[in-house]
Amino acid sequence: MSQTLADQVTPTGEDENKPRYLISNFCSDLDAYLSPEQIREVYRAYLFGAEAHSGQKRMSGEPYIYHPIAVARILSDMRMDYKCLMAAILHDVIEDTESSKEQLIELFDEEIAELVDGVSKLTHLDFKSHAEMQAANVRKMLLAMTRDIRVILIKLADRLHNMRTLGVMRPAKARRIARETMEIYAPIASRLGIYSMRVELEKLGFQAYYPWRFRVIEMTLRNLRGNRKEIVDHIESAILNRLEQEGLQGEVIGREKNISSIYRKMREKKVSLSELADVYAFRIIVDSVDTCYRILGAVHNLYKPVPGKFKDYIAIPKANGYQSLHTVLFGPHGLPIEVQIRTTEMDRIAEAGIAAHWLYKMDGDDQNLFANTAAKGWLNNLLELQKGAGNSEEFLEHVKIDLFPDEVYVFTPRGKIMELPKGATVIDFAYAVHSDVGNHCVAARVDRRLVPLRSRLFNGQTVEILTSNNARPSPAWLDVVITGKARANIRTFLKQLKQQEAAELGRRLLEKELEVYDSCIADLSSEAIQSYLETYRLPHFEALLEDIALGNRMALMVARHMIGAEEDRQPQDTGERSAMPLAIRGTEGLVVKYAKCCRPIPGDPIGALFRPGTGIVVHHRDCRNLSEEHKQGDSWLDVQWEDEMEGEFTTELRVEVGNQRGVLAEVASTIADTDSNIEHVHTEERDGITSALTFIISTHNRQHLARIMKRLKALPPVIRIIRQMA
Repeated sequence: MSQTLADQVTPTGEDENKPRYLISNFCSDLDAYLSPEQIREVYRAYLFGAEAHSGQKRMSGEPYIYHPIAVARILSDMRMDYKCLMAAILHDVIEDTESSKEQLIELFDEEIAELVDGVSKLTHLDFKSHAEMQAANVRKMLLAMTRDIRVILIKLADRLHNMRTLGVMRPAKARRIARETMEIYAPIASRLGIYSMRVELEKLGFQAYYPWRFRVIEMTLRNLRGNRKEIVDHIESAILNRLEQEGLQGEVIGREKNISSIYRKMREKKVSLSELADVYAFRIIVDSVDTCYRILGAVHNLYKPVPGKFKDYIAIPKANGYQSLHTVLFGPHGLPIEVQIRTTEMDRIAEAGIAAHWLYKMDGDDQNLFANTAAKGWLNNLLELQKGAGNSEEFLEHVKIDLFPDEVYVFTPRGKIMELPKGATVIDFAYAVHSDVGNHCVAARVDRRLVPLRSRLFNGQTVEILTSNNARPSPAWLDVVITGKARANIRTFLKQLKQQEAAELGRRLLEKELEVYDSCIADLSSEAIQSYLETYRLPHFEALLEDIALGNRMALMVARHMIGAEEDRQPQDTGERSAMPLAIRGTEGLVVKYAKCCRPIPGDPIGALFRPGTGIVVHHRDCRNLSEEHKQGDSWLDVQWEDEMEGEFTTELRVEVGNQRGVLAEVASTIADTDSNIEHVHTEERDGITSALTFIISTHNRQHLARIMKRLKALPPVIRIIRQMA
């Protein structure tokens, strides 16, 4: 059976009139770099795969085995080792046939079975949505990739061949696959430095997702190609002549611009197609790094460089290991010319990326080694994201953020280069150094000047992070950071912090209700607690306390259930409950919130409402948003301020002033002098004579607020001060 099929296998997507690509042709091609024993193993994997997929067809009607052979051929062009090729041929047998991972281990070895399993989708689990399924599968694949980089190389080759044959799919499914390719797989290829694969994935994805736009750009470029060839030939000759005059040698290649790249630049720079179509791109490949810089000087003497458009990726490589000199020149008639100058080795790495670094295991050593330290660093970062992500969709969100870096290079105080995405802040830098540094950062020095944590970083800056053991991340940081690592670490810390704070508050709420029964948590038997946990399927007692704090479970009902489980005890006095309000300390953190409608501060009469999933929301008792129904309902909680309060609380002041020069500065300065911070200010001119200044300020308590208002009333321009409440 297999030999007959071998006479039929051809790369799918090629012209049907062309000769079929035989498995024998594939094995012959492998003679260029594999030993006869290794080629025999590849053929043995083919025989097993052909048997396993027997009778299966692709949507095009072709035998399914065409696809695995095409995937293996893509990887052989990248000179991947024989076990990688075997896994590529077998990559769908676990997912689409009756074959199991254990069977692959028995027939081949564990290394090949792990590669195949890493690429296989999760088909035995139930998912709520396609997005959840996609995220779970990508998460599984990327984590397998951190153990063996070949997993992602097989998956990229698999996706590339699927994109080449996407035309047989339904339009809606084709667009979904194309979008996934552009959002995940092409960026991964870019992150690993595999330029050739990234360009083709982007092109095919763009063609399938935006077919009309693709045709318009392609047609425009085709129409310009005739005239462009003359210009390209003229510029090539001019560059070669200048190199010859300088006694330098190099290969000059005029490059065709990538259609998806043209479209992306049109959107980013908001320019027309004609403006980008007039940009000419050239690559100069030379023998050494020294020659790269000498040729840079030669082309700058030939054509004037565009200021600010030179980038030295040789001295400071990109995050994926890419190295080259980039410059933009004013060419003939003012035409912009993009020039890349690199060595032969740099060009090979730029095209093949991580695959160019693969160490073939000719000596039988089964260590999965690869030399690209940049890629290794990214893989380690993936493991950190995995630890911090709550679910697969959150993990995929973090990964997508990290897949689109436009690098900024900054320095540590010791001179180490740190690569960050464009737009990264001091907080992103702190987490890039270490998660503990990020969690405890309070400020930074950029080029020896103190700057806020929200400050964006730019190329060449030296950054020093200042930390404090008492500092911790703020939820507001999530609106500032742009790296997946920072976002994941902040979310993880806040999640753990919220759980700790919720457990502590839940304990106090339950103790409060148990006091009515003249009991406490310490008096509860382990049997009563365990019975409650089993009844409501809670994993541990802390989970119950968290539920109580977050309003998902009423402390009163929990207390009744547990006391009732021990004995039939009644509350001491049903009227006693209202005389035992919960004390608010101001240190409860994320599980206790203060209503923005009335902004209560220590000293105010207060009450609170339970919000399921959120926790306690504290209001001023006179807040207009609190109705009598609220105060009598099950969600109402009697609370009071602790005698000794900590922290700062915001309140809103409306200051009416007479219009005069510098009045806003005078009022703001007075507030600052009273040990208060202004968080927001809004001005409103009323009648041309007076204005209303609305401040949101920090205070410690009502006494502190009274001092602030007294100082403000003493200012001559101030007419009236009102504390704003709903």
